[in-house]
Amino acid sequence: MRTSTLNAVRNLGILAHVDAGKTTLTERVLFATGATYKRGEVHDGTTVTDFDPQERDRGITIFAAAVSCTWDGHRVNLIDTPGHVDFAAEVERALRVLDGAVAVFDGVAGVEPQSESVWRQADRHGVPRIAFVNKLDRAGADFDRAVESIRTRLHTVPFVVQLPIGAEDGFVGVVDLVRMRALVWDETMREIPVPEPLAQEALRRRRLLEEAVAELCPDVVEEFFETGLSERTLTAALRELTCRGLGTVVLCGSAYRNRGVEPLLDAVIAYLPSPVDVPSVRGDGGEERPADPDAPFSALVFKTNATATGRLAYTRVYSGTVHKGDVVQVAGRNERVGRILRVQADRHTPVDHAAAGDIVAIVGLKSARTGVTLCDPAAPLALEPPVPAEPVVSVAVEARTAADHGRLAQALAHLAEEDPSLRVTTDPETGQTVLSGQGELQLEVTVRKASTDHRVEIVMGRPRVAYRETLAAGVTGFVYRHVKQDGGQGQFAHVVLDTEPLDEGFEFRSAVTGGRVPQEFVRAVELGCRDALAEGPLGHPVTGLRVTLTDGSTHVKDSSEMAFRTAGRLGLRDALAAGTMTLLEPIAEVAVTVPDDCVGSVLGDLASRRGRILGSEARAGTTVVTASVPLAEMFGYVTRLRSRTQGRGTFTSRPTGYAPA
Repeated sequence: MRTSTLNAVRNLGILAHVDAGKTTLTERVLFATGATYKRGEVHDGTTVTDFDPQERDRGITIFAAAVSCTWDGHRVNLIDTPGHVDFAAEVERALRVLDGAVAVFDGVAGVEPQSESVWRQADRHGVPRIAFVNKLDRAGADFDRAVESIRTRLHTVPFVVQLPIGAEDGFVGVVDLVRMRALVWDETMREIPVPEPLAQEALRRRRLLEEAVAELCPDVVEEFFETGLSERTLTAALRELTCRGLGTVVLCGSAYRNRGVEPLLDAVIAYLPSPVDVPSVRGDGGEERPADPDAPFSALVFKTNATATGRLAYTRVYSGTVHKGDVVQVAGRNERVGRILRVQADRHTPVDHAAAGDIVAIVGLKSARTGVTLCDPAAPLALEPPVPAEPVVSVAVEARTAADHGRLAQALAHLAEEDPSLRVTTDPETGQTVLSGQGELQLEVTVRKASTDHRVEIVMGRPRVAYRETLAAGVTGFVYRHVKQDGGQGQFAHVVLDTEPLDEGFEFRSAVTGGRVPQEFVRAVELGCRDALAEGPLGHPVTGLRVTLTDGSTHVKDSSEMAFRTAGRLGLRDALAAGTMTLLEPIAEVAVTVPDDCVGSVLGDLASRRGRILGSEARAGTTVVTASVPLAEMFGYVTRLRSRTQGRGTFTSRPTGYAPA
């Protein structure tokens, strides 16, 4: 009975490029399942999941929001995630706790840059997906072109299970190729026979679908050649291939016009995994916990939010059951669960307990932070937390008035606690408070949130990018001696280092022979070298470096791990200064969508920003220009683009790495 209950749970996220229709689709899902009585609209600011004032003002999703609903006897826990690249860390944290996802694509644009980014994020977490091609009612929408972009740009096998009925303004429904029926929408959904003009095309596409499945699923080959695949066999095979990540079921519709939502919910139930269909969660020590309400309790906090009534810890329960009032282990401390809340965006319903497979908010845990594990004190476990992204943009911030100085640090600490992708530091040279994050928009949102939630007026400086430096030419046999005598036991360490460039990251090797440097001192030298990476000769963190310890010597009394760590740090610092360093700057891939008559002006502007054009693509009266541009040159680009295109141009960007400045 316990397993059957878990089989009726789906934990999924809605993923997409900004403005592909994620939030509108979420609203239609809530309406179709009876969770809301009125369809919310993004343009009216009446959506359930975009409840934050900034989200409603800007018309975009900024914070991942969880909601629950029921469909066909199944409970669906759904997280609407942001589509803007600045908030990719919100997507990363959500994917860490999800079992499946619906990827939404614009029927006109197909796969867009941020679509690729969130797809790769889902690949890293092994999250099975189905695809929904949205906005087929728009002028220029082309379902087949969108499917082809999924195939070529996302490198997945699309299993197309629907055929649109009509196009653009004439889009009225779909042909279900699995059950060979037609579904049309006016006020409600109606099932009708497949329209005669589409009958042959539907049969042809059904055969193509069966062929694609049979190629990847050997168990159904015999049935395919003998009689063709039955509805039951085809559904089971599609579910298996989806859960194994071997392909993607593709559906279509128009969320805004409420067409295609019910079949999408049916597909979520039919093809995406339940908590018992995914591998058991594994702790740092290799211990597995099955998705069983009777197993020892374990859960992961994937988001926190400080409210007037206490800290909300949004939690995915992986195993066991937790009750209100239970004592759980949080970051090595035992704390009592105050309340357990079922989440409906910004509304919460108290419940007595949460079991394996649930996504809930827990109140009363003072030590709860994003990424910490909650577990039974009698059966401790540490789950791998989401990895925060390295910040790429920084701004200096200060309180507008002297009275706010004391509250500034507290407000920023609260915000960085809620969003680990933010980083707050103090510049040792200027004494300025520096706020770092993933992009200009994220930092603007953070500053405004500090103003509204914490009543601190903040003044922002000009954004700065996070430069790196790397080794262009190294040195061989660099000798460094650390000798210090100040009475009592002294310090002695002698190291010989080789430095050479590396494609990325840092690598340390030891080529010392004959035990001239004992192993514990070799480890100390490596730690010292890693310390030196924090700031290179040009004043920025160092990457792309291989260091080899080739020789050294010790003193019978004065050598210690501290002495060799100091020698590693100071020796590498001097070795880098003796070599040739290159400054690296962060690079962004920019996709600019502009009317055809503005392409020349936009290309010239990108060239003036040191942009390198990667390609262009014509789409129904517009051109999408893709370019690689230094991030430092992108500040204020949105204003320049609007002025050059009379407000008709749009762009998206995503960090792609570093390149020589």
